[in-house]
Amino acid sequence: MNVRSERWTVRPSFVPHGPTSPVTLLLDDAGLTQLVGEPSVAWQTPWSAFSGLQLVRFSRALALFASVDGVRYCWRTSNMADYDALASLVTQHGGQVRRRKRRALVVVVAVLVVLASLAGGIAASLSGGSSSNQEITQLRDVNLSLKDLPSAWYATSKNSTILSYLFGTPGKVVAPTTVTTTPVKKDSAFAEISTLFQHCLGVPADKDRMYGSAGQQPLDQISSSVFGTTGGGGLEVASLSQYYSSTTMVQKDTAEMRDANFGACFAQSEGGLVRYVDGTTVAKTPTGMNFQPVTFVKGFSRGGVVKLTLPDVSGPVYLVMVQLTGGHYETTLGALITKWPVEKSFVDNLANTLLSRMTSTTSAAV
Repeated sequence: MNVRSERWTVRPSFVPHGPTSPVTLLLDDAGLTQLVGEPSVAWQTPWSAFSGLQLVRFSRALALFASVDGVRYCWRTSNMADYDALASLVTQHGGQVRRRKRRALVVVVAVLVVLASLAGGIAASLSGGSSSNQEITQLRDVNLSLKDLPSAWYATSKNSTILSYLFGTPGKVVAPTTVTTTPVKKDSAFAEISTLFQHCLGVPADKDRMYGSAGQQPLDQISSSVFGTTGGGGLEVASLSQYYSSTTMVQKDTAEMRDANFGACFAQSEGGLVRYVDGTTVAKTPTGMNFQPVTFVKGFSRGGVVKLTLPDVSGPVYLVMVQLTGGHYETTLGALITKWPVEKSFVDNLANTLLSRMTSTTSAAV
């Protein structure tokens, strides 16, 4: 069987700063050939070189995922005409074919680590300096973009959701440059949230890198826009990326995240922050559960889930928080989902997308 399918994009690019569109895919029993750019350049890859092959059909888009030499690639198109032929080839060569249906979800993908990351700067020493323009560009490109999501998604308006109050200004470069030694009031919301985390993980405040004084600030951090859709009852997604001056700083943060209970404790503490913003009690935040995302690229990931009941949301929701680290980068992803673990694969795919960019200099979002 031979299939020629046009109007695709690919991410990351196959060469540093290379084109990501337009892409034409040529598939046959031998493998996949990608024609990209104008004039087009061809890359041929045999099926045996792929791992984690997956074709996902959304309501108005297709996504093809595959890993080659440790890099996770994603091809996307709104051209649905070739789905049946593509599905047949992917299945024949050991891949998975899935169909993503819209569900009535209330989702707030909340990168609540904005406050947590700033917490480490209280009474902590900051490394001076700032990222270069190239590093800032790469940092911004790590984040989710509208092209990572199915059609009909959009950037939400300011102050339209809980997330808009917690997340900060989309696209703004935040570069901490000062140190505050003002002690945190014991009755403050931050003190409650940090204590919740530290008691759960069993780490003293002076050793804690997430909320405590052992934390080190990134050179810069940038949040994505909040993306939403009216389909399925309303969903929202976002991400936050951070760049650290040395990989050693990231490795030290990762060492704390490797604790077997980190995901559950982090989700619980961030759930406490959601409850505080929504006007409920931090101290009574339910216990979190650990969740390990399925990732296909190099880098570290750890996740957690906590079940919440919020005043403005009908029925219980699950806050899913995912921490990703690699090289100089740390990125946080989270979700409030009404049906868990039904949407686990959706979170897995977003985590893979982010992690692939953190560990590849060719991973600019377009």
